[in-house]
Amino acid sequence: MERSGIFDMSRRGVLAGSAATAAVTTMPRAAQAAPAPAEPATGHVSLTVNGERHDLTLDTRTTLLDALREHLQLTGTKKGCDHGQCGACTVIVDGRRINSCLSLAVMHDGDEVTTIEGLGTPDKLHPMQAAFVKHDGYQCGYCTPGQICSAVATLGEIADDVPSHVTQDLTAKARLTNDELRERMSGNICRCGAYSNIVEAITEVAGEKA
Repeated sequence: MERSGIFDMSRRGVLAGSAATAAVTTMPRAAQAAPAPAEPATGHVSLTVNGERHDLTLDTRTTLLDALREHLQLTGTKKGCDHGQCGACTVIVDGRRINSCLSLAVMHDGDEVTTIEGLGTPDKLHPMQAAFVKHDGYQCGYCTPGQICSAVATLGEIADDVPSHVTQDLTAKARLTNDELRERMSGNICRCGAYSNIVEAITEVAGEKA
């Protein structure tokens, strides 16, 4: 019995010592195997925003929306769904509207960007801004910058005879019908439901330009 007890103790000691040795030898290896965090890639981009040139060095993953809001402090452009579905982040790039939350800033090197701040000022509103105020097309106001930029781009598309999905005659001059207007503005969501007022505002500005 005594020899058996000594044997059991020895076996437990050997197992315990082996486990301790294994732990000591594997811990440094695990620590050495942990990769160092990678530095984010950066890129240089030159943007002309509202007529002013900006040279920026950005994380290449930075969206145009975040470059405008976080780096240039142009917070008029809103971050809504951040998935390109609500249109609150709409800006005008080289004359065409885009969802700035879906576009990387480094993709727009050399481009001209117009945000709501570049359309008008409180003392001198852009005609579209004034029409939105007149027709109460803003209500809560959160989506309004994107709505107005999209509306300005819509009239530009009509003037340039750019067709939409509902354009019936591609050979005729584009006309701003209700169907055309609703189709072209369909990417901008107004949770207040001010759509009829928005249509009236855009139609008024289109009539003044006709």
